[in-house]
Amino acid sequence: MNTILEELRQKIAPERVLTKEPMKKHTTFRIGGEAELYIIPETIEEVQWTVKTARKHEIPMFILGNGSNLLVGDRGIDGIVLQIYKNMNEITVNGTEITAQAGALLSSIAREAQNRSLTGFEFAGGIPGTFGGAITMNAGAYGGEMIQVLKEATVLTKEGEILTLSAEELELGYRTSNVITCGYTVLSGTLSLKEGDPSEIKKQMDEYSMARKTKQPLELPSAGSTFKRPEGYFAGKLIDDAGLRGYQVGGARVSDKHCGFVVNQENATAKDVLQLIEDVQKTVKEKFGVDLEPEVKRVGKF
Repeated sequence: MNTILEELRQKIAPERVLTKEPMKKHTTFRIGGEAELYIIPETIEEVQWTVKTARKHEIPMFILGNGSNLLVGDRGIDGIVLQIYKNMNEITVNGTEITAQAGALLSSIAREAQNRSLTGFEFAGGIPGTFGGAITMNAGAYGGEMIQVLKEATVLTKEGEILTLSAEELELGYRTSNVITCGYTVLSGTLSLKEGDPSEIKKQMDEYSMARKTKQPLELPSAGSTFKRPEGYFAGKLIDDAGLRGYQVGGARVSDKHCGFVVNQENATAKDVLQLIEDVQKTVKEKFGVDLEPEVKRVGKF
């Protein structure tokens, strides 16, 4: 590992190449063991260098944004965690198109769209994630999805080649894309929006913001919505109807405010969360015959 450290530090400042970094500091769940190597690049060249080094030494690499929608194992993550977040978050506007780096927060992009009287991205203003993560997962809320507004994305392949792919070429589906299947790293993307009425855009964003604050457990650490929506149902309602509101395993709890969320009530471990998810899945299956599929991504050693 020392050789890999030395190689990475040839091109990346040592203070941005960390070892044994606690992942609970970098996830919205506030859960997770240590990352063996934790890299914070500031340029595309540094991302390329990290990808190239990982490939050369055949060590695993995980791309991290702001750490939402993620459950990291208690025993940490082997290999490299590459965080593309505040260090790569530039946003530029050209007419009705907005181009943003992968580390830009969706809330920041939505605010920029609002400031420029551009409509179509209001749905994403309250999603607690980065642009790169949203493209990867085809993030959505309130009837809107990335597929509706994404024009193209620039990605880095596992071989270190930079490609610009159209939304169609990204094969965006329900909470998936070929960024996952092909192992791409999203560097940036471009949204195609429309000119809109500033007061209407503000009204819509305020309504979505109020809905989140009143219905979601924002006061406690969580990964966001825990389960994908099963066809024909709402996960939160099924969990509530199964009598699991407030159900707790260790420090992990089904939110009293919104049953679709598992929250870190008190120093929860990944083991607690996994057990709770399994219990919820089993109970809902027994009572309603519906399979709940987790939306939260699991990474690392459990």
